Amino acid sequence: MNFDPSDPDHLCAALCAGFATWCLVASWVTGTYSHVDRLWSITPAVYASVYAYASGFDARASTMAALTWVWGIRLTYNFARKGGYSKGEQDYRWPVLREHPLLKHPVAWQAFNLGFIATYQHALLLLIARPSSAAYEAKGSGLNALDRIAIALFAFFVAFESHADQQQWIFQQSKHRAPGHARVNALRDDYKRGFLTSGLFRYSRHPNFFAEQCAWVSYYLFAVAAKWDGRADLFGASWRDAWVHEQGIGAVLLVLLFQGSTRFTESITSGKYPEYAEYRKTTSALVPLPPFGKLRAPTKKA
Repeated sequence: MNFDPSDPDHLCAALCAGFATWCLVASWVTGTYSHVDRLWSITPAVYASVYAYASGFDARASTMAALTWVWGIRLTYNFARKGGYSKGEQDYRWPVLREHPLLKHPVAWQAFNLGFIATYQHALLLLIARPSSAAYEAKGSGLNALDRIAIALFAFFVAFESHADQQQWIFQQSKHRAPGHARVNALRDDYKRGFLTSGLFRYSRHPNFFAEQCAWVSYYLFAVAAKWDGRADLFGASWRDAWVHEQGIGAVLLVLLFQGSTRFTESITSGKYPEYAEYRKTTSALVPLPPFGKLRAPTKKA
């Protein structure tokens, strides 16, 4: 198949390959492996913008692009303030994962770096933005009720994630007594535990993870809206035709990735904080739910 720069599918695929190559080479040069993380909040917005431009800035495609930029700018800000763009900085989980028996050998690790870190993650970022391709294909059809629901849900989950990240930021900064961040009396027990169990984190151990997944599942609704003529029965016998489309693969893969990522993250956290095991027993992992029980008072001094 010949490359056609005027085809947004071709252009996005080429950009994805370029981003993956850049991250792979950067990992070899720097010896760190969080270069995809540095682009995570940027590339979906770039892909959505390509489809919006190709559609002649159709209402649906442009709305989707605007939402991804809101999501991306917020996430970039949060990543930057935690030092994610600092020289030599990388996700603390990569060095731990590198000690896994199957990945200890340099050849095995570089195969993982090529196959998963650089290639698969960038492919996933392209796929979660793929609902924009449905908007491009249906350009000129106008927004409908499902679009408005998708807008509301996406905006809600971005705001929810922002609130969770802010609660975690305040806790971490005050826990480490960063300049300008005084200790919060209401968090004194969490300082002793070493991790946050208050606010949204009382109902979910990872409310930000939950919201991130939900935001991109909501984004898929735009693809459903683009293929819906406003008359077909969304809940009738042919519901699969209305709801199941290839543009949803990215959202499914993202949810699956978070299941493994959450378990791996918690295996590290449990080893660092003895009282985390009790927190796991009393609090939902992802979906916010009423607590399963009352946390005991912490034993460690703050």
